[in-house]
Amino acid sequence: MKFSEMPYKRIDMEEVEKEYKSIIERTKNAKSGEEQFEIHREYYKFTADVQTSMELAMIRHDIDTTDEFYEKESDFYDEVGPIISQYENEYGKVLYDSPYRDYLESKIGKVTFKNIEIANKAFDEKIIPLMQEENALSSRYSKLIATAKIPFEGEVYNLSLMRKFQTSPDRELRRKAWKAVSDYFLSVTDEIDEIYDKMVKNRTEQARQLGYENYVELGYYRMNRNCYDKEMVENFRKQVKEYFVPFANKQRIGVEKLSYIDTDVYFTNGNPAPVGTPEEILAAGQKMYSELSPQTKEFFDFMMENELFDVLGRKTKRQGGYMTYIPNFKSPFIFANFNGTSGDVDVITHECGHAFQGYLLRDEEIREFADITMETAEIHSMSMEYFAYNWMELFFGDRKDDYLKMHLEDSAAFVPYGCMVDEFQHIVYEKPEMTPAERKAVWAGLEKVYRPHMDYEEDPFFGQGGFWQKQPHIFGSPFYYIDYCLASVCAMQFKVMMDEDFEKAWKNYYKLCNLSARDFFTNVIVEAGLNSPFEDGCMEKLVDKFEKKAFNR
Repeated sequence: MKFSEMPYKRIDMEEVEKEYKSIIERTKNAKSGEEQFEIHREYYKFTADVQTSMELAMIRHDIDTTDEFYEKESDFYDEVGPIISQYENEYGKVLYDSPYRDYLESKIGKVTFKNIEIANKAFDEKIIPLMQEENALSSRYSKLIATAKIPFEGEVYNLSLMRKFQTSPDRELRRKAWKAVSDYFLSVTDEIDEIYDKMVKNRTEQARQLGYENYVELGYYRMNRNCYDKEMVENFRKQVKEYFVPFANKQRIGVEKLSYIDTDVYFTNGNPAPVGTPEEILAAGQKMYSELSPQTKEFFDFMMENELFDVLGRKTKRQGGYMTYIPNFKSPFIFANFNGTSGDVDVITHECGHAFQGYLLRDEEIREFADITMETAEIHSMSMEYFAYNWMELFFGDRKDDYLKMHLEDSAAFVPYGCMVDEFQHIVYEKPEMTPAERKAVWAGLEKVYRPHMDYEEDPFFGQGGFWQKQPHIFGSPFYYIDYCLASVCAMQFKVMMDEDFEKAWKNYYKLCNLSARDFFTNVIVEAGLNSPFEDGCMEKLVDKFEKKAFNR
C-alpha cells in the first residue's frame, strides 16, 4: 500500500491495556509450550497494530513538525509509550519464567530471552513519570532544532538546508554560513544546556531508583547491549586512539591544523555533488539496485511503488534521516532531508542498507529475529555504502572518483569522532553533577585527543566546546553513537573483502542480513566472515589493510 493511503487511527489505551492483560493472563495459565506459542502469535498481531499506529504518527509528525494534529499525536505517544513498555516488560517476565521456556526458546531463540532479561533490568513501573518527562525533553530538543530559522544571504533556512552553504567551494561563503549556524546555536545554547541538564539529572534519577550508581549501566541496558559491556567498549576506544586517530588525521592533506570551516570540504573546487534532481537521484538508485542483485531490485522497486521515501528537505521538517518499519504493511520507510550535497546519495545507500535488511525479513513470522541491536543494524547500512561504489558514476558523473576519495576519508574520520561522542557521554553520566560549562570543557578536551587537527579559530560557540549540542543522538539516544563506530569497523572489513572478491563479500553480507537477531552480534559477525572489533589487534590489522587496499597506499 502507498504510504499516503495508509490509514491512521490513534490507539485506544483502554483497549490496549485490556488486550495486554488478556495476553499476559492467558499465557500464565497456558498448559503447554505449544499453547503459549499460539498466544504469542496473537501477541505479534496485536503489537503490530499498536506499532503501526505509533510509527505512522511519528513519521507524519517528523514530515511536518508544525502539523498540529500529529504534534498532538506525538505528545500522546510520549505519554503512553512508557505505559506500553510496562506491559511489554510484564509479558516478557511471563515468558522468561515460563515452565515451557525450553520449548519457547526453540521457537523464538535464545537471544530473545537475554533481551527480556535486559529489559527487566531497565524498567520499573515507578519510573514511568520520569520516562514521560524524558520523552518530553527529547521532543523539546528535536523541535527546537527542527524549527531553527537562520537568516542567510537574504533568505531564511533551517539547519539541514544550511549544509550546502557550509560545504560550498567558496571559502568566504562557507565562513559566513558557519558563522550563521554558530550564531543560531549561541542564541539557543542556554536553552539546550537547560534541556540537557534536566535530561542528565532525569536519567540519573531513573538509574538510582532502579538501584544503579549512575545512568551508564542503565543506558547500556536501554541500548540492549546483550553481548558486550563498558569495559569492552573502553578497550575498543583505546585501540581507536592508538591506531585510528593517527590514520584518520593522516588522510586530511597533511596539515597540522584544519579550520573547522574546511573540515567537511575535501577539494578546492568543492565537494562532489550529485547530478540531477531528487527524482533523478532516486531513478539512479533504482538502476543501481536493479543491477546489484535480484533481491535489491525487488526491494527498491517496492519502495518506489509504495511512496516509501520522504527525502525532500523542507523548512518545518525534522532534521536528520532514518529508516523505520511499518509492521502491518510490511514496509520499510526512509525519511531524509535532501539538500543538494553528497549526503543525498548517502541516503540512497546508507538508509537503503537498513531498509533492505528490513525488507528481507518482512515475511519472517518470528518477529524477534528482526529485533536487531543497533551495532548490527548499522553494519547493514554502512556496508551498503561500500557495495554501491561501482555505481557512483550514476550519481556523480565525472566526479565519481572524487566522491569515492571523499567517502573513504570521511569514513576514516568518523570513527574517532564517534568514539569521542561516546566517551563524552560516559564522562557526563559518571559525573552528573557537572555544570553546563564543565560539560563543554570536557568536550573541548576530548577534541584535542580525538581530533587534534581541528582548529575552531576561537569561534564563540564551536570554539568553546559547544559542537556536541548539534548531535541529536546525545539527546534522544544516549550511548547509541558507539554502535556506528563498531559497525564502521565491520563495514571497512567488508570493503577490504569486496576489493579481493566482490561476490564473496556480497554473499557474506546477505548472510549477515538474514541472520539478523538469530544470534548475538559477536557471533553473527564471525559467521559472516568478520573479525570482532573488540579483539586486541583487530584495529591495527584493519588500518593496515584498509590503508593499503582502499587508499592504495
